[in-house]
Amino acid sequence: MMYNILLNLGMYLIPFFCVLIPIILGQQYGFYLKTHAVKVSDSPVGSVVGASLGLLAFMLAFTFQIVDNRYNERKKLLLDEVTTIRTTYLRAGLIPEPYKSSTRKLLIEYTDLRAAIVNDISPKKVEHLRIRSKAILDSLWHYSEELASFDRSSEAFSLYTGSTNDLNEIYNHRVTYTFEYRIPFAILFILGVITLLSMFLLGYQFGISGKKNYVVAIIISIIFASVMWLILALDRPEQGFIRLNQQPIITLYEQLHGK
Repeated sequence: MMYNILLNLGMYLIPFFCVLIPIILGQQYGFYLKTHAVKVSDSPVGSVVGASLGLLAFMLAFTFQIVDNRYNERKKLLLDEVTTIRTTYLRAGLIPEPYKSSTRKLLIEYTDLRAAIVNDISPKKVEHLRIRSKAILDSLWHYSEELASFDRSSEAFSLYTGSTNDLNEIYNHRVTYTFEYRIPFAILFILGVITLLSMFLLGYQFGISGKKNYVVAIIISIIFASVMWLILALDRPEQGFIRLNQQPIITLYEQLHGK
């Protein structure tokens, strides 16, 4: 928990200072030129600042769209997984014992693993969930192979095999979207460069106007840091600060344990 708090604090403070420090440096440089009677035209500087801030806004919107699309995809995969678990549980009733009871027991455990991390998403629990989930899916697929060896023409066996295959596919997609896909480093790097230069130019414009406005600098830093924290938090759902609504899993957990 402490690790997550420190990580999220860093995700907020780094963008904050990446804005605040360039603005202050730009103000100091512009004010230095102003006080030393160096003639600087404010008009072209204002045009450049406007263009750079517009490009920065575009990059922020582009980056946010990436993480928003992934968030929506994770939500869809969560609902698909709940539906597939429920379907596989029901279709297990079409196959003979001991596969029927074993399948339902494993699916209940599979659901329990997901319900257990709703309030505790520590790295240790997540790793246990991944290892045990893979073992359960391997067992279910092994059952499908054994059933197919009995009768490959059975429609009931085919339905069961299709559900276990769907469950494996959704699991792989969820792991990929949750733990492996991240905003490309190149995008973050370019966003950082544009931010540093844009904020330096903004501070420079403040400086050559003859006024040092630290309050505005802090407000701009807070706004930018808040947006960047939101983007990074959506990009790292395993940290637990911005998570999907897990109610579908809780509802399935209650349904399976109510039987």
